[in-house]
Amino acid sequence: MKLDDIDINILNILQSNGRITNSQLAADIGISPPASLERVKRLENAGVIRRYVALVDPAHIDKGVFALVLVSLAIHQLQSIDQFTAEIKKLPEVLECYHITGEEDFLLKIAVKDIAGYEDFILTKLTRIPGVRQMKTSFVLSTVKYDTRIPVDSLTNGQER
Repeated sequence: MKLDDIDINILNILQSNGRITNSQLAADIGISPPASLERVKRLENAGVIRRYVALVDPAHIDKGVFALVLVSLAIHQLQSIDQFTAEIKKLPEVLECYHITGEEDFLLKIAVKDIAGYEDFILTKLTRIPGVRQMKTSFVLSTVKYDTRIPVDSLTNGQER
């Protein structure tokens, strides 16, 4: 899908405020509300906009401990990778899972109530996934930057992407 400057403006605005009204969005980008709605629907249908969410403050829901876990698998075959990823997708404590290059195979971001909750997660869930060979954990002390917005740059020379 080719994106023009209006699409890019829509994406930047919606990433900052997903609850903006269509009327306000249209006014902010300088087009009519029906045209704005049509463009948003087109971006949604094309999969550029995947979904809308509410960002929750972890401290208010008793999920104050975050861990970054590097996981190495014992066997590096498609079947073991598929089995691991299928099991990880079932675990609500796992917020993010990345298949990575390097010495380890996966990087997980885990949210739990406390260290005891992390220990329980490791002992009763993560280590029970077949094929997990090794784990290295780092705990988040503080968050210096957290942003969910992906930079959508303006077009250069008026060309479409």
